[in-house]
Amino acid sequence: MMNTTRRLLLRSAASAGLIATAIAAGMLKPGRVLADWDSVAFSATKAADALAAIGASSAASSRDIVVKAPDIAENGAVVPVEVVTTLPDVESIAILGEKNPFPLVALYTLSDFDGFLSTRIKMGQTANVRAVVKAGGKLYTATKEVKVSVGGCG
Repeated sequence: MMNTTRRLLLRSAASAGLIATAIAAGMLKPGRVLADWDSVAFSATKAADALAAIGASSAASSRDIVVKAPDIAENGAVVPVEVVTTLPDVESIAILGEKNPFPLVALYTLSDFDGFLSTRIKMGQTANVRAVVKAGGKLYTATKEVKVSVGGCG
């Protein structure tokens, strides 16, 4: 038992040392590891500004996109949302909680998409959940109103 713990501690310390050395030498840069972050879009406080920041102000409504979410969310801190689409060549999906303090909730860049995305979002109050799908270089959108009993953004 003592040898196993000692070996695990030594192995962990060696791994941490190698990572620290790689960072110090400039071989490992955190910016390369982290996902892209659209700070303008995610810091927008109005849905229209967030849509403009991701270039989706004039997205066309589409029946080929379905936003599935509960009609009434008892807890706004955890609202299940599914986006289902039959559009071909989907490149990205953005999800907005239109009345949230920061409406853009998620922005997924996709490859080899099978038409189904499931996630959980926070909602501060009753509002539309909007999905914006970029497919074949064009933008499409669909919404679903979700009534929130207890807000999750405050």
